[in-house]
Amino acid sequence: MTAVIRTETPADADAVRAVHLAAFADEPVVASIPERLRQRQAPLDCLGVVAEADGDVVGHVLLSHGWLDARERLVDIYVLSPLGVRPDHQAAGLGGALVRAALDAAADAGVPLVVLEGDPGYYSRLGFVPGVELGLRRPSLRIPEPAFQAVALPSFETWMTGTVVYPEVFWALDAVGLRDPALGGVEEALGTG
Repeated sequence: MTAVIRTETPADADAVRAVHLAAFADEPVVASIPERLRQRQAPLDCLGVVAEADGDVVGHVLLSHGWLDARERLVDIYVLSPLGVRPDHQAAGLGGALVRAALDAAADAGVPLVVLEGDPGYYSRLGFVPGVELGLRRPSLRIPEPAFQAVALPSFETWMTGTVVYPEVFWALDAVGLRDPALGGVEEALGTG
């Protein structure tokens, strides 16, 4: 089976929701993030990419507007979240293909940074580094430091350091970082608690 990676369209909304409901069955709030982010007014439009197999949307990633609160000025950046692939299509490279396509589109749009919170073992293969290596501060202390990842795109400049500010949608849905007991377990495993 070959998947097609393409820009999402408004007609994909229900299929995108279904992908995230399946991929995040234990966290159903994730499925409402894309729709809520698309409804907000922001300096950068949301940028979504889907993976389609046999005519069905089986994966999705969304980039939404965030800010870097740099010393010189606010910088418009993208936040990558959510990334989901239907369980029956996982481990086939679709997640990586989605992220690469989204990063290419962000670079083409002239956006200097993409940030996320996620597994550094997975995202480092896609060019992400710990945000602290780029002089970035995570938007919440509930994000374990190693999980706060970023990739600098061609328009990135060295003065672009500071605190990342997520869209209000993530805060309203309490979808930032981890809460106890999960946070405590991760901190203990990392030796940072």
